[in-house]
Amino acid sequence: MPRYLSMIRVNESEAPAEGPSPELMQRMGVLIEEMTKAGVLLDTAGLTPTAQGKRVTWSGGKVTVTDGPFTESKEVIGGYALIQAKDEAEALEWTKRFLQTHESFWTITCEVREIAEG
Repeated sequence: MPRYLSMIRVNESEAPAEGPSPELMQRMGVLIEEMTKAGVLLDTAGLTPTAQGKRVTWSGGKVTVTDGPFTESKEVIGGYALIQAKDEAEALEWTKRFLQTHESFWTITCEVREIAEG
C-alpha cells in the first residue's frame, strides 16, 4: 500500500499562543487512536515553533545555517502525519477528518504527497 506524508501548515502568528485547547487535543487523540487501530497511521507529531529551528541551505557550493524564527515565512510546517492508505482518496479522507477536529478559528492547510518508493 502506498504511503503519504501529510504536512500540516499553520500560520504561527495566527495560532493561539497557548497552543491547542485540551478539547482539541482530546479530539485529535480519539482520531489518532482510530487511525492507529485501522493500520493507517504510521507516525505523527507536532513540531516546535520556528523560533527554535534552524534552516540549512546549500547554495553556490556553500552550506549556511540560519537560526529561526524565519520572518519571511507566513505558513510553516507545524506537524506531520505519515499515512499508509489504499489510495490517495483514502489518505485525503483521513486528512480531512484531522482538519475537522480543529475549532473554526484555526486556519490550517495540509499538503498530502505520496512518498516515492524505490
